[in-house]
Amino acid sequence: MGFFERLRKGLEKTRKSFFDGIKQLLKAGRIDEETLQELEELLIAADVGHQTTTWIIEKLKQERDDPVVSLKKILVELLEADTTLNLTGSPSVISVVGVNGSGKTTTVAKLASQFQAMGKSVVMAAADTFRAAAIEQLKVWGERINCTVIAHGEGADPAAVAYDAVNHAKSKSKDIVIIDTAGRLHTKKNLMEELRKIHRVVAKLVDGAPHEVLLVIDATTGQNGLVQARIFKEMVNVTGLVITKLDGTAKGGVALAIKHELSLPIKFIGVGESVEDLKPFDANQFVEALLS
Repeated sequence: MGFFERLRKGLEKTRKSFFDGIKQLLKAGRIDEETLQELEELLIAADVGHQTTTWIIEKLKQERDDPVVSLKKILVELLEADTTLNLTGSPSVISVVGVNGSGKTTTVAKLASQFQAMGKSVVMAAADTFRAAAIEQLKVWGERINCTVIAHGEGADPAAVAYDAVNHAKSKSKDIVIIDTAGRLHTKKNLMEELRKIHRVVAKLVDGAPHEVLLVIDATTGQNGLVQARIFKEMVNVTGLVITKLDGTAKGGVALAIKHELSLPIKFIGVGESVEDLKPFDANQFVEALLS
């Protein structure tokens, strides 16, 4: 199965619950008030959110093209952004942030595996020292994908782990360091200080580090994911989003809400458990999978 087929299958719940209905509604070709009201209800039910839904509908009112074609065009315009990663550092440092349970540690490992497949040498840093399970999980992944993991014990200083990982990468001329960080939002102030300290430490070791700060959002949390994204964007300089577990929700419209309301590019999406199910985001592909 190619990735488009996997993506389409992964978005099946969202498509069947809401977007198939949206397509049928617009196929009639009429854009009257009643149609727009029904469209608004379907988009909000799909977790697109009120603000983004209003924007989409205002855009649709201005279109003179076929309504389904117009909606696809509007959604692509909304989602399109520069998805390339800044890998100009020596080494390049990627900080992966997000709440616990969002799929952060797994995302770190999947990214590492994909970079290795591209011929890059990678180091993973187990800087979520608050949870012993996260350290162990990353070590297991390290063995599975044959990737170096730098780890200290539970309760260690996360910035010290990041420091050792970057120094190790520098001494071995490795290409990329990916840092797995903690995500305890209920202690927001502590988390903010912890993340900022990690970023300060790596900035002293490599110019411009961290070169990417990727925020992992679990799509199944819906509008709560938008709240999380807003908090992390305020706390640290988030450069892009990774939206995981899109295959596990009927409300994948939250991807539209997060991109529109926070103006953050979606750089990767996850639609399954395997390494191949995390892919660079393509707006055209995503919209086609929702509305094909």
